[in-house]
Amino acid sequence: MKRLPSLGVLTLAVLTLPVISFGQGYASTGMQDRFVEVIHMNKEPSAAQKMVGDIAPKLAELTDGVLFGDIWERPELSKRDRSLATVAALVAINRPDQLRFHLSFALQNGLKKEELIEVITHLAFYSGWPNAMSAIMIAKEVFSKS
Repeated sequence: MKRLPSLGVLTLAVLTLPVISFGQGYASTGMQDRFVEVIHMNKEPSAAQKMVGDIAPKLAELTDGVLFGDIWERPELSKRDRSLATVAALVAINRPDQLRFHLSFALQNGLKKEELIEVITHLAFYSGWPNAMSAIMIAKEVFSKS
């Protein structure tokens, strides 16, 4: 595929195409996801573009295109379930800056405040009391704004 000059925010579109592939000693048939680059004019930069686009444009592009354009769109888990898993991981590894965003995002994706509080409480016994206490304070801050 010919790469076009950038005209705006780069996004990825997922197309499902029938494929027969041979390689690595096996053959398979069926529907495979193939990614096609699509140049998308977007007047408003993404959150990643605003945060790090000036210093790390590739990281912003990967965040938009791969993380949110591919991983978050995979059908095997709902966005609600992905949010629950993401919040749990961020609590467990104590990432407060990302947790703020993902708690708000989890609410948008259908999780209830009570469910998020419960997962933080549950994680106190698996990821450590200090991580849970830090996370619950962030949740209190985020929930007060929603």
